Amino acid sequence: MARDASDLARRLAQNAEAVCRHYLSNGRRQGRYWLVGDARNTPGRSMFVRLSGPDSGPGAAGHWTDAASSEHGDLLDVIRESCGFIDFRDVTDEARRFLSLPNPPPTSSAAAARRSPAPQGSAESARRLFAASRSITGTLAGRYLHGRRLTGVAELASLRFHPRCFYRPEGSAENLSFPALIASVTDLSGAITGVHRTWLDTAGGKAPVETPRRAMGNLLGHAVRFGAVEDVLAAGEGIETVLSVREGLPALPLAAALSSNHLAAMLFPASLRNLYIVCDADPAGDAAVAALTARAEGAGIASRVLSPQEGDFNDDLCRAGLSALRAKLVPQLRSEDVQRFVGPALPVD
Repeated sequence: MARDASDLARRLAQNAEAVCRHYLSNGRRQGRYWLVGDARNTPGRSMFVRLSGPDSGPGAAGHWTDAASSEHGDLLDVIRESCGFIDFRDVTDEARRFLSLPNPPPTSSAAAARRSPAPQGSAESARRLFAASRSITGTLAGRYLHGRRLTGVAELASLRFHPRCFYRPEGSAENLSFPALIASVTDLSGAITGVHRTWLDTAGGKAPVETPRRAMGNLLGHAVRFGAVEDVLAAGEGIETVLSVREGLPALPLAAALSSNHLAAMLFPASLRNLYIVCDADPAGDAAVAALTARAEGAGIASRVLSPQEGDFNDDLCRAGLSALRAKLVPQLRSEDVQRFVGPALPVD
């Protein structure tokens, strides 16, 4: 699939102006570029597509950048955005149609997947959503996290971006769609059992909906994971809280259980010997700490609480900065873990 997509993107780039005239019809050519409002074909001039250049690398034909949102991509992304496709197979089918190329014969498993929609909210539905998402680099999801002062996130495999993630308001049959940060929830073997969605607005904040954060799939006992666990793990509730600890201690393996109840019930890796519990300063957080501490003790795992100065560690990071956050975290570690996970001094804010 990756090789097929790369070939399609190259063929589209060889016909970049024709692609732009068809899918970005609200724009116009100016010199070597096609100017338009965005990849969804909104009138404007903030997005520019290179109409000529090499096949790959810097300045390649077909590559585009949206100066307003910092998003970038290739012409397959233009087809997806302008047509509103969710499934990447629909994108490649449309690209072949435009290029007058035959569609490959579907495999039996792919055909079955297309015939049988996954049950809403199921683990399979979560896996399909994650597969249809892409890297957060250069997207609204990356901008959102940077706005929370989370900068070391670009290469995290558990975080992705979906440009048009469905959102159904409570008690309504209407399906809306917004850009979304997508996080994979995995079991101890690394298999995806669910996803967490944070819907976003076009400015890089949370979408103007009643519940901009929701999880789906099989969540109990599982978590959004950052780093491979050997004998030490730090576990907390929210993704942004846990990522804030990672900003200060980037080598420390972390897990976000997504809620206080799920944190209390999180399953332990067999190799785990020392557990740091990332605490939120509220009654629900206190209850989760007590329950998880008791479960760890029963499993022969030593535990220690990491407590924030404010309500949570993202509050600490946003209000006091990285140096102050790290100064708060490091004294709470075991002495042997300071040498192991702290590493060289970070730059001052």
